[in-house]
Amino acid sequence: MSTWKTLLLQDSSSPLMEQLMFFHDHTLLILIIITILVGQLLVSMIYNKFTHRFLIDGQLIEMVWTILPAFILILIALPSLRLLYIMDEIYNPLLTVKSIGHQWYWSYEYSDYQNMEFDSYMIPSTDLKSFNFRLLDVNNRLILPYNTQIRIIATSLDVIHSWAVPSLGIKIDSTPGRLNQTNFNINRAGLLFGQCS
Repeated sequence: MSTWKTLLLQDSSSPLMEQLMFFHDHTLLILIIITILVGQLLVSMIYNKFTHRFLIDGQLIEMVWTILPAFILILIALPSLRLLYIMDEIYNPLLTVKSIGHQWYWSYEYSDYQNMEFDSYMIPSTDLKSFNFRLLDVNNRLILPYNTQIRIIATSLDVIHSWAVPSLGIKIDSTPGRLNQTNFNINRAGLLFGQCS
């Protein structure tokens, strides 16, 4: 769970989130290198007066500053596309959970079992214990097994909601009259918090 002093992403609880964190670090490294390079060029242009007699005709430098950004964009695009396909792939789920968004609560149905459904309300601020987290803890938690392929089907009854658990790398829109699905695999036990974002 994030706290007020957290600077980086939350600890990963799924292989998908690990891949998202690797992609984040990969892209951030490329952006830092570009920022340092451009900053160094700007500073050197301010403090130096470059004069060169062959500077009028610079086809080689124009070719380099056209091809280099295209290559950098390919370095970012290929891992991004790979991640998009991994996130969209639905494997053979061992458990299916239907999540229905309401105005101030979520309803869950374990579709693989008979009559397994419940509502999950936020605990009011007046009823919080010292160990509860304000605006995060609920009265009925969704319990899921780890090391199991899980499919979640999300929909809504009133307005558009978003079922999100950041440490799993999952965010799925819940739209009235429409079923969206995604899958995930939890690779460690723990208490994970999510919010409708």
